[in-house]
Amino acid sequence: MTRTTPHDGSEVIPLDEAADTLLADLPNHPAGRTANTILTGTVLRATLIALAEGTELAEHDSPAAATLQVVRGRVALHSGEREWRLSAGQVMPVPPTRHSVHAATDAVVLLTVALH
Repeated sequence: MTRTTPHDGSEVIPLDEAADTLLADLPNHPAGRTANTILTGTVLRATLIALAEGTELAEHDSPAAATLQVVRGRVALHSGEREWRLSAGQVMPVPPTRHSVHAATDAVVLLTVALH
């Protein structure tokens, strides 16, 4: 389930609090994931995604430009034969190829996508 919390870009969003809220809500989601779009505009969208340990975002196409930042926990980003293991505090560009994300622990990631 993805919720959208509208923000006009002029307020500070406390990522730690938003991550805690999503993690606390995970038991209510049988699929083991939930998300909240925290910023959206004409040129970018930022979505916090909480994943229960062992949950995977199945392989999918890549947006034109995006970054994945780990806010809590650890994840593995897979693309073809490549794997990147990321921990809280790390960020990387999403590869421009099909990819998947696997939660090694309960995790929250911030996906920022360019819309143009």
